[in-house]
Amino acid sequence: MEADPDLEAEAWGVLNPGSARDRDDELYLFPRLVAEGNYSRIGKARVLFHNGDPAAVERLGVAFGPEESWERNARTAGTEDPRITFLHELGLYLLTYSAYGPLGPRIALAASPDLERWERLGPASFAYEPSLRADLNLYPNKDAVLFPERVTAPNGAPAFAMLHRPMWDLSWLGVRAEPSLPTGLDDDRPGIWVSFASAEAVVRDVRALTRFDQHRLVALPEHEWEALKIGAGTPPLRTQGGWLVLHHGVSGRLVPGEDLQPAVNYSAGALLLALDDVSRVVARSTTPLLAPETRQEREGIVPNVVFPTAIDPRPDGSADVYYGMADSRIGAARLRPI
Repeated sequence: MEADPDLEAEAWGVLNPGSARDRDDELYLFPRLVAEGNYSRIGKARVLFHNGDPAAVERLGVAFGPEESWERNARTAGTEDPRITFLHELGLYLLTYSAYGPLGPRIALAASPDLERWERLGPASFAYEPSLRADLNLYPNKDAVLFPERVTAPNGAPAFAMLHRPMWDLSWLGVRAEPSLPTGLDDDRPGIWVSFASAEAVVRDVRALTRFDQHRLVALPEHEWEALKIGAGTPPLRTQGGWLVLHHGVSGRLVPGEDLQPAVNYSAGALLLALDDVSRVVARSTTPLLAPETRQEREGIVPNVVFPTAIDPRPDGSADVYYGMADSRIGAARLRPI
C-alpha cells in the first residue's frame, strides 16, 4: 500500500498498520494515514490476495481520527501506529494506539465487535508501583500490544497483559535535567515493559483494560542494531516455545527536537517470551530478521525504516508480517519457521 496522491489524508504516507481477520476470514489492515503536518488518522483497507499472497488493498475510508482532547496538541493531532488483538474470551477486537496528545504520545485503547464500530475505552493508566518509586503516567509511552488470552500476573492472578515502551527523556518538552528513572533501572534507553490488568475486572467491564499494574521490565537494547532503543512490534503469537513478538530495534543518531528523525535505522527482530511468565525472555534475535534494503524501505519521510506492526498466521505454520517502509508505505514479508 502506498499513499494515494489524490488523497490529502495520505500526503505524508500510509504506514504501520494493525491487522485483523473478520468473522468471514477476510483480512483487513488499519494503517496510519498521515496528512501534512504529521496529522494522523487510522484508516481501514481490505487486503487483496494473488495466488495466496497479499498483493494490494481496497481502501475503505477512515476508521477513526483524533477527536478527543487527549489526541490533540498545540502543533498537530494523531491517532497513530495501531495494533489489533482479538480477545476470544470477550468476543472483541482490541485496538491499541498512540494518542498524540498535549504531552506527546500516550497509549490509548478502543474496542470493536466487528471491525466496523469502534468505541474508545480511553487512555491507559498505570498504577503507582512502590518498588519502582515511579509514576509511569508522567512519561510518554507507545508501541503497546496486547496478549490475546489470559496470562499469569506476578501476583499469581489471571490477567490480561500489555507490552509497552515508556520513554524517560523529557528534553523534547523543554526539560533539560537528567532523566528520572525508576528504582533499579540504570539504563535510560527506551525498552519493552509489561503491565497487567485483572482478568476478573476486565470480564466484568472491558474498560478495566485501560487500568494496569504490576509493571515489569522485559527487555532493553542489547545488540548494535538496537543501540538506541527497542519497542514491541507485532501482537504476541503463541507458539510451542513461547510467545513470539517481532520487535523493532533502532540504531544511528538521534537529532534533538526532531519529530521525524533523519539519521536513524530501524530493523526488526524477534523476542520469545515464556508462556508461564511473559516478563521473561526465553530467546531473542542477535541479528535482524528484516532490515531496510529495498528502495521503498530506504527512501521516504523517514529513511531506512522497517517497522513491523501486524502478523497474520498462515495454515502452513508461516506468517505474513505487515510493516511500515520508511514511514511512507506498507510492505509484507513472509516469516517461515526453520
